[in-house]
Amino acid sequence: MRGLHADTGYLLYRLGLRSGQLFNTSLQESGLRLRHYALLRFLAGSEGALQRELSARLGYDPSAIVGLVDDLERLGLVERRPSPGDRRSRVVVLTAPGRTFLQGSETAGQRVTDELLAPLDSAERETLHTLLRRVAEAGLA
Repeated sequence: MRGLHADTGYLLYRLGLRSGQLFNTSLQESGLRLRHYALLRFLAGSEGALQRELSARLGYDPSAIVGLVDDLERLGLVERRPSPGDRRSRVVVLTAPGRTFLQGSETAGQRVTDELLAPLDSAERETLHTLLRRVAEAGLA
């Protein structure tokens, strides 16, 4: 019988849990969580997004997106604007304070990554990142 650590899916799950715990701890002072950070990071690479697009791209339930956007809007990190293509829809965009927050969180994010991946050298880290990105992108197709 195979041991628990022989299951790659389980190892990824445990690493994800640990990463989330470390990241949430690093964000604790701001009152935000990893889910907020992921939404901000997604918006940083776009001109804004509809809430349904955020839900699909981040894999979060649509009702969770509403709450996350509400939290971030309350803090002034994002804002909802009328969609140019459909006035009934709202586009969520990152604000200047949101960009500043993300810049300030870069160091904390790197510390989390360094702690998680301490057993790996830089080449191994790059290989892991490349492979995980390939798997993640295939899952979004």
